[in-house]
Amino acid sequence: MPGPRPEQLLEALDPEQRQVAEALRGPVRVLAGAGTGKTRAITHRIALGVASGLYQPSEVLAVTFTTRAAGEMRARLRTLGAAGVQARTFHSAALRQLRFFWPHVHGTELPTLTESKLALMATAARRCRVSADQALLRDLASEVEWAKVSNVHPDDYARVAPARGRSVAGHDPETVARVFSAYEDGKRGQGRMDMEDVLLFTAGMLADDERVAAQVRSQYKRFVVDEFQDVSPLQSALLDLWLGGRDEICVVGDPAQTIYSFAGARADHLTGFAKKFPGTTSVELVRNYRSTPEVVDAANRLLAGSPSQGVRLRSQHASGPAVAFRGHPDEVAEASAIAGELRRLADQGVPWSEMAVLFRINAQSEAHEEALTERGIPYVVRGAARFFDRPEVRQAVTLLRGTARAGSGAPVDPDAGLVDAVRATLSTMGWTHEPPTARGQVRDRWESWQALVDQATEFSAADPAADLGAFVDDLDRRASEQHAPVAEGVTLTTLHAAKGLEWDAVFVAGVQDGTLPISMAEGPAEVEEERRLLYVGMTRARRSLSVSWAQARNPGGRATRQPSRFLTELLPADERQRTTSGSRRKAVHCRECGKPVSTPAEKKVGRCADCPASYDEALFERLRDWRRSRASDDEVPAYVVFTDATLQLIAEHKPGDEQALLRISGVGRSKLDKYGDEVLALIS
Repeated sequence: MPGPRPEQLLEALDPEQRQVAEALRGPVRVLAGAGTGKTRAITHRIALGVASGLYQPSEVLAVTFTTRAAGEMRARLRTLGAAGVQARTFHSAALRQLRFFWPHVHGTELPTLTESKLALMATAARRCRVSADQALLRDLASEVEWAKVSNVHPDDYARVAPARGRSVAGHDPETVARVFSAYEDGKRGQGRMDMEDVLLFTAGMLADDERVAAQVRSQYKRFVVDEFQDVSPLQSALLDLWLGGRDEICVVGDPAQTIYSFAGARADHLTGFAKKFPGTTSVELVRNYRSTPEVVDAANRLLAGSPSQGVRLRSQHASGPAVAFRGHPDEVAEASAIAGELRRLADQGVPWSEMAVLFRINAQSEAHEEALTERGIPYVVRGAARFFDRPEVRQAVTLLRGTARAGSGAPVDPDAGLVDAVRATLSTMGWTHEPPTARGQVRDRWESWQALVDQATEFSAADPAADLGAFVDDLDRRASEQHAPVAEGVTLTTLHAAKGLEWDAVFVAGVQDGTLPISMAEGPAEVEEERRLLYVGMTRARRSLSVSWAQARNPGGRATRQPSRFLTELLPADERQRTTSGSRRKAVHCRECGKPVSTPAEKKVGRCADCPASYDEALFERLRDWRRSRASDDEVPAYVVFTDATLQLIAEHKPGDEQALLRISGVGRSKLDKYGDEVLALIS
């Protein structure tokens, strides 16, 4: 079946996309803003070249970074009548060439591709007498990957790493260089290669053997490279070898979405493309087909006047709701408020799968998992395990459970308070009061443990008499409730993992200084990359966008946090005034006597502990008796059913139906389903 005619292909494009499609010869650079239809533009360009007879499908190689993107490109090209075009990742294209030419060039079998570096890395670490757990091994593997894609040899690593701001937690560059060298020796000794070797070996083969290079260049005469801002020095070198001095190449990318510099990506390959290839045709795609004008305006203002400013987007959608910027007293309140908004949007007909909560680091997911579970909202965690499924969290909970049992032998003072006991137990696993200075898995693991310490702090503040056993019971309850399988749900994911995705409603949480930009960002370049990361998150939203921050980590904590510096020009004037003046959140005052309240329990009910109760004390006692009986039947601590503070609120407001009961602080959807009928019967 013949494909579309050239004029039909062009009719489907906007003016800028049409410029891309019609630039069929010579070097072409496309600066494509978020949501501007870059894949549509480049696939129509290829299809137009095929339809006009200028391109032979088998002579075109389209390169991208993920197998998902490559598959999408192949599907589109088939629909457009260009089925013979190769669309592959860099690694897939290189491996295909390597498997064909290696036996002819070297007379031996191609080394075996190893799926994971960790086993080889563990052997290398032992040879260098470096004690390494799984987290450190992953960090060492990531550092080796960065070095290899950046063309840094093991012999040069110790000299280059400090100048590039590279580090691995707890180890000097010389030690990392020795492990790197031992890893390479061990790998060669076993006849293996890793994914970076695929690119290195292909580049070496093309550079050293003119016959191989000529054959590859006769096969592929035209190249298209997507997401060009993410190209590493090694990938750029391989691309140059594929081209062999020719300039039949089209690259597409967005400097404003460069968020992988830590992994070796270099946006200057895109920004400096025209200098490298004289006579380049440059086109900007600016019409945003994804988001409302409100979302687009906020994203444009985020980058305005900054070094990251790229194309200025123009929304092609009708107006939508204003972008919300909200501060909250603490992370628990922030997660609870977001869960409430998700429920509201769902009631308006937005599918759960069309909503997402984005955050800077994986450890931030726990508060949101808890808040969504409390309201019976289904969710999926993308790009990482759920909080209680993470290996370091499961190990920590197991150790805490053992510590709580008599005669466990754990080195913890039995008279220590709950928080001190948790800290002492986790310190045996490697938790420290100060976080690791380097990024990576070691830092991620510390963040997970720190989340448990913070949870213990909040738990102890709500119930000062609670012991470690009660805390472990609460962790088990959280894990049990949050592990329910779901077919579809709200997406919880990091900003990095959200790239390339989009939803109707997006909540970007934890946008306070110290988290975004993250405290580890050193120097203007790293801080600016954090700005681009926020830009990526904001531009994932089609219609509804909310950006929020927490003034304190835990309920009752000091409200010392400020909204991210990136939000200064985006906040409404009144919010900006409060932020720049350094004002704190208003104190909570007792509803009975008017004095400030201090403890989390007092703040929850809005009343001093020693003020006369304004609730129905008889009803409160009936609720307490019922709770005691229900907790005994369920074999859980009483506070797991409802806390005293929640029972006081119920006895005060006497809700008459499910909706009124659901508005009581501490009553979520799951508890309503479990206990609602019994509580309402007691009230009536």
